[in-house]
Amino acid sequence: MELSSKKKLHALSLAEKIQVLELLDESKMSQSEVARRFQVSQPQISRICKNKEKLLADWCSGTANRERKRKRESKYSGIDEALLCWYHIARAKAWDVTGPMLLHKAKELADIMGQDFVPSIGWLVRWKRRNNVGFGARHVLVPPLPPEPPPPGLMAQAQLPLSLKDFSPEDVFGCAEVPLLYRAVPGSMGACDQVQVLLCANSRGTEKRQVLVGGLQVAPRCFFGVSSEALPASYHLDLGIPWSEWLAQFDKDMGQQGRQVALLLAARVVEELAGLPGLYHVRLLPLSASSTTPPLPSSVVWAFKAHYRRRLLGKLAAIQSKRDGTSLTEARVGITVLDALHMVAAAWAKVPPQLILSSFIQEGLAPGKTPLSLDRASEMSPVPSGLSREEFSRFVDLEGEEPGPGMCKEETGTEDEEGGGKEGFEPLPTKADALRALGTLRRWFECNGTSPEFFEKFYDCEEEVERLCCL
Repeated sequence: MELSSKKKLHALSLAEKIQVLELLDESKMSQSEVARRFQVSQPQISRICKNKEKLLADWCSGTANRERKRKRESKYSGIDEALLCWYHIARAKAWDVTGPMLLHKAKELADIMGQDFVPSIGWLVRWKRRNNVGFGARHVLVPPLPPEPPPPGLMAQAQLPLSLKDFSPEDVFGCAEVPLLYRAVPGSMGACDQVQVLLCANSRGTEKRQVLVGGLQVAPRCFFGVSSEALPASYHLDLGIPWSEWLAQFDKDMGQQGRQVALLLAARVVEELAGLPGLYHVRLLPLSASSTTPPLPSSVVWAFKAHYRRRLLGKLAAIQSKRDGTSLTEARVGITVLDALHMVAAAWAKVPPQLILSSFIQEGLAPGKTPLSLDRASEMSPVPSGLSREEFSRFVDLEGEEPGPGMCKEETGTEDEEGGGKEGFEPLPTKADALRALGTLRRWFECNGTSPEFFEKFYDCEEEVERLCCL
């Protein structure tokens, strides 16, 4: 008796899978009915529905071969992507790219990335098939007609740059340089008080990069004896942002996590980074110079500054309570760059993820339902006493005003201190000093009615100080 032959598997191409999704969305056909029409099993239709977002992203990207039936991932994905990036640059320059040229470049990129890889003809054929190279779609550099504007009323995600669709929202980051007058008070500020702050977060608000602060060329005296590794933010001895070092570290961190991420940047910054060595895990996405959309939503930056100003006024009020008759202008002199570094880190930590997410959606930089218009009252931390909401709002936006002259007393020092070596520096605290300070602080809490919940936080601090003292 002749054995029945095994049923032949019928795999659908990418184009057919998109047709399946359109049928399920636009008609009332069940998955079983669609399966019969395409002569496949119902579980295969179910898997297509499960992978809907990924299939649509492949279809819209224009990078995939739409006739392929299975997507085979390369073992050397980093080399794949680096070679594809180089290929696009070469095509944009109208170079005649040949197979041997691609093989040579792939080997060169593998050596740079420290991978033991020798590209073969077979690998190159599969690379071209995976990335739709040679099918014609990649060779069209400029569309023959300008794209039609989207109909009014569409949600913000319909206007997303095409390249953003290649990344999940968790892997889309925005960053911005924020000028900050770190010890300005209402009615008094100086140009020498400015630092430059670099903020970076992903569009879901679930991940914030450590803040970088750029200050004056001369190292502030308040950093004497301080371990930079122990600080909650990094400090750079220049008002300019060290983009190459910062991006290299960001790329390294993403590589260690096995991620490929997009970083939104102002077009001006990307132009300045034209000669930057290759980034393998961070893709720079410049926003048009004519665009009014900031790479990090302005509402996020404003919320950060509001938290910083409120914390600054709180610290100044504490200084005034210690010195009777001291004005805000006099108290601000005691605020150091090191104080500002801690307040910057605390303010950035207080910006809520929900605000970051809704701000990215509202700016059209992340998919999702467009939220209601954000007003500054909802972003603002509680208004400090002694200021109206309007006055505090103007105080937050102080960088937009012209600063007055002033001497950077902390950074330049006085005539008596110049040439004095380390005599003008405050002595470094000892372990005994730290333990005495803990005892004093706990006693002060006990005498001033601190809540039991606050003591739980104090115990964590006390335990950490005692651990460090035993090292």
